[in-house]
Amino acid sequence: MLTTLATLLSHYRRHPGQLVMLLLGLWVASALWSGVQAINASARDSYARAESLFSTGLDRLERRDGEALTRDDFLTLRRAGVPVSPLLEGTLEAPDGTRLTLIGIDPLTLPGESGLATAGSSSSSNPGELTGFLSPPWQTRLAPDALAAFDLARAEAEGATPRLADGRPLPPLTLAPSLPPDTLVMDIAAAAELLASGQRITRLVTAPGALAQAPPGLALTRADVLVSPGQLTESFHLNLTALALLALVVGLFIVQASLGLALEQRLGMLRTLRALGVSGRALVAALALELMLLGLLGALAGIAGGVWLARALLPDVAATLGSLYGAEVAAELSLPWHYWAGGVAVTLGGLLLAGSGVLWRAARLSVLGLGQAQAWRAGFRRQLTLMAAAGGVTAIIGLALSAWLSRLPPGEGLVAGFGLVGALLLASALWLPPLLGAVLAGLTHLARRRPLAQWALADLQLQLPRLSLAMMALLVALSANLGVSSMVGGFRLTFLEWLDQRLVADLYLRPPAEQFAAIDDWLTERPEVAERLATRRSETRLLAIEPGGAGGGDGEASQPRERRLPVGLYAITPGETLTPRWPLAATWDGRESAWAAFRDGAAFVNEQLAVAEGIVPGDRLRLEAPGGEARITVAAIYPDYGNPRGEVLLAAPHLAERFGAPPGSLGIVLASGADDAALAVELTDAFALGSDSLLDQREVKRIATGIFERTFTITRALNALTLGVAALALLASLLAQAGERRRRLAPLWALGVPRARLVQLQLAQLGGAALAVGLLAVPLGIAITWGLVAVVNVAAFGWRLPLHLFPGEIALTLATAVVVALAAAALPVLRLWRTPPRALLAEEAS
Repeated sequence: MLTTLATLLSHYRRHPGQLVMLLLGLWVASALWSGVQAINASARDSYARAESLFSTGLDRLERRDGEALTRDDFLTLRRAGVPVSPLLEGTLEAPDGTRLTLIGIDPLTLPGESGLATAGSSSSSNPGELTGFLSPPWQTRLAPDALAAFDLARAEAEGATPRLADGRPLPPLTLAPSLPPDTLVMDIAAAAELLASGQRITRLVTAPGALAQAPPGLALTRADVLVSPGQLTESFHLNLTALALLALVVGLFIVQASLGLALEQRLGMLRTLRALGVSGRALVAALALELMLLGLLGALAGIAGGVWLARALLPDVAATLGSLYGAEVAAELSLPWHYWAGGVAVTLGGLLLAGSGVLWRAARLSVLGLGQAQAWRAGFRRQLTLMAAAGGVTAIIGLALSAWLSRLPPGEGLVAGFGLVGALLLASALWLPPLLGAVLAGLTHLARRRPLAQWALADLQLQLPRLSLAMMALLVALSANLGVSSMVGGFRLTFLEWLDQRLVADLYLRPPAEQFAAIDDWLTERPEVAERLATRRSETRLLAIEPGGAGGGDGEASQPRERRLPVGLYAITPGETLTPRWPLAATWDGRESAWAAFRDGAAFVNEQLAVAEGIVPGDRLRLEAPGGEARITVAAIYPDYGNPRGEVLLAAPHLAERFGAPPGSLGIVLASGADDAALAVELTDAFALGSDSLLDQREVKRIATGIFERTFTITRALNALTLGVAALALLASLLAQAGERRRRLAPLWALGVPRARLVQLQLAQLGGAALAVGLLAVPLGIAITWGLVAVVNVAAFGWRLPLHLFPGEIALTLATAVVVALAAAALPVLRLWRTPPRALLAEEAS
């Protein structure tokens, strides 16, 4: 076996280019897949640590009037027997500029099963450890990946006394791996001194279910109302995984092409080995072992490249997740053991899948057939038939998925939606070679009076067995690129239009809750202020949905649907400036009636909640409210792009009255000709507001647009890399048959066709084929765009984007197809141009 394996591997010593292409395909495919999985694994580790800390494990209490809680509030409740614990939160700046979240806790009153209690005392049986946390000089608990902010190594961290950016020292450090990134936990007394908070505390927390209702004057938010970052970001990570899987499949096309060529060129060697007594089973086993060795090399190189790619892209991913979902992700990779094993397994599995056809054909060919190079091409027609049949089966699977998705409740079926898009891509790729073969056969017949054109078309047919995989890769990459680019472009147009509709105030202010009323009165007296648009926020549970209007009737359809779902409550001021521009997707009896009902206490529901729960205008919602239930009629559905949660919109006075929501932000609409800069200076000076508490409309749009652009950085990067992999697949196929191509071109040169014309002929062949693939990619890309905006986006986010088509993107797709093909053909064409005529004849003679 070792001798047989060494003989097979000797082929790559004579053809190092094939080995390079084979390993390159494995490396690129594995690197893209492993890089995305590294990002996902690191992000999910951060989510797990954040969730285990406190975000979903404790009920919380806050004042209804928006005023800050104090230690006196905590002491009063504890003396009354209410089992609450204080939390103090704030931000600090590390020496490198990193913003650190500081959480002060009281481990003696904190519920013992929470992650915060564990962080405060990692061993309740060790009194000395708890004493060190509670008494001077106290302790600062932090995760190991937060040490980089202080320029400390893990070995020197324990007991060190780092300093903040302003020079103040922190209590000595103690590592707590369970904490999320950029988070510090210490005793509440030490935190209050660092934050200069005085008697103020941020919130009170209690064990889940410990309180049946909130004490007077306080609002209780249940732990199950809080949405975990892992839930919010699942669709984001699934999108990255789908793109990485696409890149993996395209990379395996390179591997498939390289393996097929290597096996065809070793037919004589295989015949000799069989004649020397090597059995067919042993020969296939040796080929499989060769695949495993090469796959292991490619997988290890790919994982190393994937880690490098993940480190390069992780800052953008972390910024995106933090901006969109408030999910803090570590800037350093945290990779579990199964990441490494999974990367190797996926790469080896893909390699065996790509090489299974080669092994199957090698096992079935007879000894005599092995010596005939044309045996591969003789079976290509049968292969085209099988590919067409497989494409039909895949299309049927896609239709079945589409039918199943149509029966699912709205907002479900994310994986099935990606499966539908994948089935569409795979069916189109499988149908491409038979379609190209039929088109070339027809054009060859039409060009029978033009010998050179007829020869070029027939020669392209002869190249089709080797070019088919590369063309399939190019089709998949182009159509996916067009689909994702169109979706992103449509999202961008819709998002910017939505921002223009929603951001109608000139200035946006988020004042401290205790100053809200005073600032509102001050603005009322200012002549340059035309209107004030106050907002409020709260959270509750949707208890039931009572059908009404179009949803009403007899039977089960009229019965209330019990839900008990966490929802957000948001309030706006329906003023003269906001009302005409606020977008409404569906209303019960027209826009004017909807706004009149809204002012009287009806609600608007965002598209996410409406799609997920099948809510239509006219339905009635039963919401959990202080002291009982609130029944509210739905007057309209409104688009709410970018919001990952279901939300109920009310007028600000009604939300304050019925749900006790504290004051939020304040939009300031200025009169015509007013000086916004002067008003901003007077406002901040009069109330000693921070520089970041007041934003103008342009700044808000800039921040929102920046978040959007950053969101799709990874998508664009993976698209570009996938297209690059497709170009490599095409280059590998052309280099593989460059020698045989020159031998076929030699007789044409001998018949008087100049080399310049031969070069033009090759470029025209490949450019025309790539243009045909690009033309096929356009309708496929449009279909993929529809699948992404109408199926995947609805299942992932709960709202549907309008379908936008961009002629510029379509033209760019066609140009990219031709440019990629011509770039891949440049090296073989250059070799042909530099080959002397005598060498051409010598190759033909050989």
